[in-house]
Amino acid sequence: MRNSWAIPKRLFDFAAALAGLVVLSPLMLALAVLVRATSPGPALFIQERVGRQGRIFRCAKFRTMGAGAQAQGTVTTAADARVTPLGRWLRRWKLDELPQLWNVLAGRMSFVGPRPDVPGYADRLQGDDRRILELRPGITGPATLLFRDEERLLALAKNPQAFNDAVVYPEKVRLNREYLEAGNFWRDLGYVFATVWPGLTRRLGWDLRLGLRYGEFSARLEREAVRY
Repeated sequence: MRNSWAIPKRLFDFAAALAGLVVLSPLMLALAVLVRATSPGPALFIQERVGRQGRIFRCAKFRTMGAGAQAQGTVTTAADARVTPLGRWLRRWKLDELPQLWNVLAGRMSFVGPRPDVPGYADRLQGDDRRILELRPGITGPATLLFRDEERLLALAKNPQAFNDAVVYPEKVRLNREYLEAGNFWRDLGYVFATVWPGLTRRLGWDLRLGLRYGEFSARLEREAVRY
């Protein structure tokens, strides 16, 4: 990654994550209490993920499924019965991601970048695709924004796991490669803005400037899903 991108990116990550933790800590505490109160199990779901340069780190989210549900598979569809009612609401508004601010502050993650893979999927990266591991994994990014309805797309397939492995994951790799090659600090700010204010981003036409042609992208993936 170019220093002209990496240095301001890291400075922004540290400052914004620190401010976010200070401002949002009461909300995070309240959400932790709600998760514990509404379903058995811990407030946080902690899982090993693959980070920059292939290093393994522990990634935390607010738990959105019943305790132990992850043992039944990592692919989640829109109608997945493992997701709790509160968990569905947390996922809808991306509030389950808030504990990852600690990883951003510590430098294990960034606000913008590829989503951190579980070890089995990261091992599939071959050749130049492995350059994605030069980046810190992110909370949001072009792939995350374009796949914001990923669970709905997976639910369209009769075999969600096969659709994920054959279409969804390779598409994410392609998008992450494009981000690595064409990304810069100002585009990062655009992706953060599009994550926090998606409606305003569309009204301003910034989604098209960022290459986020969601309608076309979603329609193409829907056609692919029914084949699986």
